[in-house]
Amino acid sequence: AFQAAMRRCGVRDQADVVVYDEADSTAAARAWWLLRYFGHERVRVLDGGYRAWVAAGQPVETHEPQPAPGDFTARPGHLPVLDADDVPDFTRDGVLLDARAAERYRGEVEPVDPVAGHIPGAVSAPTLENVRPDGRFRDPAELRARFAALGVTPDTPVGAYCGSGVTAAHEVLALRLAGYEAALYPGSWSHWITDPNRPVAKGEK
Repeated sequence: AFQAAMRRCGVRDQADVVVYDEADSTAAARAWWLLRYFGHERVRVLDGGYRAWVAAGQPVETHEPQPAPGDFTARPGHLPVLDADDVPDFTRDGVLLDARAAERYRGEVEPVDPVAGHIPGAVSAPTLENVRPDGRFRDPAELRARFAALGVTPDTPVGAYCGSGVTAAHEVLALRLAGYEAALYPGSWSHWITDPNRPVAKGEK
């Protein structure tokens, strides 16, 4: 399904792909992650998105293009992932980052899932703190300092999750910009809570 969708968009194996969204790259980072996971090696995110493009005086158009079909071949497994069974290792031996808003991490609100809270041992790392107010990513040095304060080091296994695996992809991209390779938990919180035997934490830790 993903391969077919990308081919309809004109994606080719040997052509550069640029993905963007309105501003903060949350959705664009998910597209970046999917393309990279499925084997496309030439994917970039337009920093600051459409808003930055317009602010720079670049041309825009209003019609929807009809690209020629692409030849993209999906080959899964090119980025690290983790599942529920891997989580204890990350919380014990590494750092598991929760990319959701802090109030969702603390379990104060839960607008999507039937259970509020976070995975025990995970560290709150809201995705929007990866970007400046204009939606552009913070400089690599700033990102390194941010993640270092959360316990990430060059020797630390790092994983990221969110509600359903979308905003956590933004965390993975920010970590990549800071020089770290991180694993994504695609099912994230929505998957974690499907098993009532899995523990749930609330509060600051």
